[in-house]
Amino acid sequence: MFHLEDIILLGDPRLYEVCEAVQKEELPSLQPVVQGMANTILEFRAKYGAGRAIAAPQLGIMKRLVVMNIDRPIAIYNPVLFDESKEMIELWDDCMSFPNLLVRLKRHRFCKMRFRDENWEEQIWNLKDDLSELLQHEIDHLDGILATTRAIDDQSLKWR
Repeated sequence: MFHLEDIILLGDPRLYEVCEAVQKEELPSLQPVVQGMANTILEFRAKYGAGRAIAAPQLGIMKRLVVMNIDRPIAIYNPVLFDESKEMIELWDDCMSFPNLLVRLKRHRFCKMRFRDENWEEQIWNLKDDLSELLQHEIDHLDGILATTRAIDDQSLKWR
């Protein structure tokens, strides 16, 4: 369904749009989308040696859906972050929509995420460190926010 060349790149106005919530009745039609997103992560990882998750708008699907594929594909519908820590971590962030660019930014070290899983069951995850920054990045995509927007300053961009 999707391939590496389908990833929307920096400059495309769709990356700045806020996505619509997924409705329960949409789950069956989104199953092939989830599988395509999971496969796209694997293709990206094979080419760039990075890539753990992708947000639906990066493939032109303007829905509040993230697929994480670290050891297996996990669909995350309508995620919401809360209880973000005051403690921040500073890192060089990367993105599938600008694969050769790194952005220095700050993210919350800890937060919680409420979402619906593939069975439409509500889940709450406690996130920290790598998982916290990863899912903050992906949820930003659902809100039309890119890592470039969160750069610490004008010296916070570099080529990979």
